[in-house]
Amino acid sequence: MSTVPQRFEILLVPAHVEDRGGASVTDSAVRSAVVEATGRHGESGYPIYEGHGIRADIDPGTPTVEALLVDGRELDYGLTALVRPVARD
Repeated sequence: MSTVPQRFEILLVPAHVEDRGGASVTDSAVRSAVVEATGRHGESGYPIYEGHGIRADIDPGTPTVEALLVDGRELDYGLTALVRPVARD
């Protein structure tokens, strides 16, 4: 049985937001998506996760986004990608 997470949630949040006024990170996100492992590895050497227009190379051990495409394009300046594991079904 693999201990590598098969799904992650990626949250795209504005980097300039310093005080969310009590809002959670989830509430501050301009976009979020659950991505699933594809079984392939990206240019970075990390597993590729895809879903809802987002493709990410994620280091599942840390978890850290190593490469990211949103609707086939690089992430806009001013946005930060945060990642968190999704509970197993």
